[in-house]
Amino acid sequence: MIVNNLPIDGLKLIIPEVFTDERGYFFESFNKQAFNTKLKHDHDFIQDNHSMSKKGVLRGLHYQKNPFEQGKLIRVISGEIYDVALDLRSNSPTFGQWHAEILSSTNKKQFWIPRGFAHGFLTLTDSAEVAYKTDNVYSRDHEVNIPWNSNKFSIKWPDIGCSIITSTKDRGIIE
Repeated sequence: MIVNNLPIDGLKLIIPEVFTDERGYFFESFNKQAFNTKLKHDHDFIQDNHSMSKKGVLRGLHYQKNPFEQGKLIRVISGEIYDVALDLRSNSPTFGQWHAEILSSTNKKQFWIPRGFAHGFLTLTDSAEVAYKTDNVYSRDHEVNIPWNSNKFSIKWPDIGCSIITSTKDRGIIE
């Protein structure tokens, strides 16, 4: 696997080694030892999540407050998404800045988002299945939602030719 550092410290783009032949392809989607060696930190994933979203669905921006902050390793099983990480680490020189990556079942890239970031994604294809590992459990009492179109952070979402679909929860701030 190749691990690329991204413009905001802590964010990583992971590109697996894919073996392709006439039968199709194979790749190791996760190897704890290799992941921890490359990231130089001992991450212990304890929960896997899987979602399916239709085109235009925007999930997020979500994060959890201490002691339930989560690091997330995101990948796409089918389809394509525009995946966004927003730096909310108060002591970070990039506080309030965001970074986005296109993740797809075709490019097989994975996005590592450490604790201290809000996360959201927009489905770009007719549907997309997203799987992600977290290093802490979900806690409804510690969850915070930031509206995807908040003027405070000015995230530039792509125009995909249809209306954005969000949940009621994702339309407002819950703090």
